[in-house]
Amino acid sequence: MLDIKYIKEQPEEVIARLAKKGKDAKEDIEAILRLDADRRAIIGENEALKAEQNKTNKLIPQYKKEGKDTAPIFAEMKALGAKTKENDEKLKEIEVQLTSFMLGLPNLPDEDLLPGGKENNEPLRYYGEPRKFDFEAKNHVDLCTDLGLIDYKRGVKLSGNGFWIYSGLGARLEWALLNYFIDFHTNNNYELMLVPHMLGYECGLTAGQFPKFQDDVYWMETAEDERRRFMLPTAETALVSLHRDEILTEADLPKKYISYTPCFRREAGSYRADERGMVRGHQFNKVEMVQYTLPEKSDEAFEELVANAENLVKGLGFHFRTVKLAAEDCSASMARTYDIEINIPSMNGYKEVSSVSNARDYQARRGMMRVKRDNGKMEFVHTLNGSGLATSRIFPALVEQNQNADGSVTVPECLRKYLGIDVIKK
Repeated sequence: MLDIKYIKEQPEEVIARLAKKGKDAKEDIEAILRLDADRRAIIGENEALKAEQNKTNKLIPQYKKEGKDTAPIFAEMKALGAKTKENDEKLKEIEVQLTSFMLGLPNLPDEDLLPGGKENNEPLRYYGEPRKFDFEAKNHVDLCTDLGLIDYKRGVKLSGNGFWIYSGLGARLEWALLNYFIDFHTNNNYELMLVPHMLGYECGLTAGQFPKFQDDVYWMETAEDERRRFMLPTAETALVSLHRDEILTEADLPKKYISYTPCFRREAGSYRADERGMVRGHQFNKVEMVQYTLPEKSDEAFEELVANAENLVKGLGFHFRTVKLAAEDCSASMARTYDIEINIPSMNGYKEVSSVSNARDYQARRGMMRVKRDNGKMEFVHTLNGSGLATSRIFPALVEQNQNADGSVTVPECLRKYLGIDVIKK
């Protein structure tokens, strides 16, 4: 959520920055300013009415003592009370409308971001070189099928398109990747959290995914008197609510968390030929990084998360690039995002395996997550997140980039201690 004080002080600036994200916010900002003015006017009127009630109420004992008729006073008190109640009802309606408009505004993009979408994304750096083959290379679907790593057909049989089954060495390879990710992060002082996979609405609201994208998740069918829950689309949705409605101290920060979860997405892609197999799916595994920081440490934390994602990919020996996203390509709740993109040979291009983002204080305002400074001042914390990493594209890249002429796949050195073998073969 944006700072309404900033909106009131710099409305044109807010409109201009949101336009970089493709959001025409002029009417929304005008509505917010109007509703806020109405809200403050009613609050002021109610304060005056209550002061008048108190003043009038004090006359009752005096009138009784003097034998005067108190009926007019009680009539006036009743009228003042009715007007106050009427104003309270108006105030509730205004606050509902105001909250709706505020929740509907995306985060402000950082000022250095280019406007527009993917066409204005900026590659910042490249690492390594693409794999060149002196034999006819296979795509990951054929490799995984031939080696018995993935059972695509039975995955579809169990759950439909967008699902697969890791089998045998494929399941062990997937688990090896997750162990490699987790060990890397815990060695860098990130606390491992195993969070619920079913979350309450407030988690999606705090993360900035709700209300706009509430239909993009899988909702659980529940009884009318039971709390409504959805399947988490990413562990970020849980981790950024850990300190919802809490006040932290400066000594508490930074908070550095990771969590392994399966991720559940309703929108799994188009199933084009270049997205076959496990590149897009309704369920995939991911280790997520989240930090809570002081505002002045926010940029430093962002660079740390980017470096973590890059170093994980480097450890696997992949060629990749780091891309700074243009404003419109950043998600609604994020102020800036860098993507780590790897090369999957059969796809003739790059695929994102990690998005690292800074929400600034946007999520903290929605979740009332604050820090009490040593001087007593209260501020909102900053929250950041990054994939560290998702496996559904790492796995295809791994088997394609490390394939051999005989159809076997060389295991990256960093995974061998988990698998106990150097080469996967029939």
